[in-house]
Amino acid sequence: MTILFVLLSIMLLVLLIVWAKINPFIAFLITSITAGFLLGIPAQDIAASVQKGMGNLLGDLIIIITMGAMLGKLVAERGAAQRIADFLMRIFGKKYIHWAMMLTGLVVGIPLFYNVGFVLLVPLVFTVAYQYKLPAVFVGMPLLAALSVTHGFLPPHPSPAALVAQFDANMGLTLLYGIIIAVPTILVAGPIFSQMLKKIPSNPLETFRANTKPKEELPGTFNSFFSALLPVVLLISTTVLTLQVPQDYALYPYIIFVSDPGMVMLISLLVATFTLGLKMEVGMKDLMDIYVVAVKDVSMIILIIAGAGALKQVLMDSGVSQVIADSLEGWDVHPLVLAWTITAVIRVCVGSATVAGLTTAGIIAPLIHGTGVDPNLVVLAIGAGSLMFSHFNDAGFWMYKEFFNVSIKDTIKSWSVMETIVAVVGLFGVMLLDWILF
Repeated sequence: MTILFVLLSIMLLVLLIVWAKINPFIAFLITSITAGFLLGIPAQDIAASVQKGMGNLLGDLIIIITMGAMLGKLVAERGAAQRIADFLMRIFGKKYIHWAMMLTGLVVGIPLFYNVGFVLLVPLVFTVAYQYKLPAVFVGMPLLAALSVTHGFLPPHPSPAALVAQFDANMGLTLLYGIIIAVPTILVAGPIFSQMLKKIPSNPLETFRANTKPKEELPGTFNSFFSALLPVVLLISTTVLTLQVPQDYALYPYIIFVSDPGMVMLISLLVATFTLGLKMEVGMKDLMDIYVVAVKDVSMIILIIAGAGALKQVLMDSGVSQVIADSLEGWDVHPLVLAWTITAVIRVCVGSATVAGLTTAGIIAPLIHGTGVDPNLVVLAIGAGSLMFSHFNDAGFWMYKEFFNVSIKDTIKSWSVMETIVAVVGLFGVMLLDWILF
């Protein structure tokens, strides 16, 4: 009955949004409360569960999304994104620009948290799409596929890093195996799959759409790349420092502080305010006006993500993840396939890749010991399953839909299918690597 109630809750969410045309944030609240009653959460605890879910998710994302929106708006408005797009087009040409997007997403995605990479690089996608009259979804999907794969497969992202510790795997080997599997997975889910998406209509948010400027008014190439990609530089450098510097070193706590994605985005925005604003003789009032407009344009996205967090928390508090995992535990299949399947089912029901991965780890760990399966491949199998079919209960689904401004139907046809391709091809890569190495 538990799984049936989860399916009914998801169906209700779909009907409220698609059929009743209710605002997704309100639909999430209604669905979360309904799911709480159906799944047996005490009535007096449902509101607290909803509030906790919204607060926890926004606590992680609010600085990243708002600072990222401000930085993205500034990069677009001041011509930095146009300069970067011109540079990429000269290197790859219009015909191969989607390969440039894939490479950018892969390189940037390794050290960058998914949500940071999304809000940072999406303005670049839109600038390329508008300037060269290319479909935004076609241009953006290779980049988003790369960001998604690195988020699910590769340390130091939270879920893979935690799984490495839980299975006593080797961080370096997991990263090496992960990159081997990630590259072909991104190729299939990104540049190859994106060829089928050229006809999907998309009208991206106006806030990231800057008018084409004369070349003499654009910032320099170095300034543009530096200002837009400073978060990447900061995250890479602080990550390396945290691995190299002993924890009893006096500056270690400050390195950890600066390495927080929210702090990285704040520092990067302050630097860009100078390099793309004050340095180019733009008044502070004009810069602040840009930031106000940027936040207004993403306010509904923030509310929708909060709603997704509420539903996720209700499902977690009801114990549905454990019920699903327990029901699949006795399957007589290969341990890697079992790990992937349990994770994929939990991911589809709960929506959070991290929750799905860590929940599966607690169930599958006792089964893995003694089977001879490489723990590094277990981490990657779980990582692949955690990306399975992103839909209405996943914040990433709504970020993509709202930023690219596409319909629910087209979001499923593009984003959800892309995530499914990543999960399936990722499992195939894990099994192939297991066959080759062992």
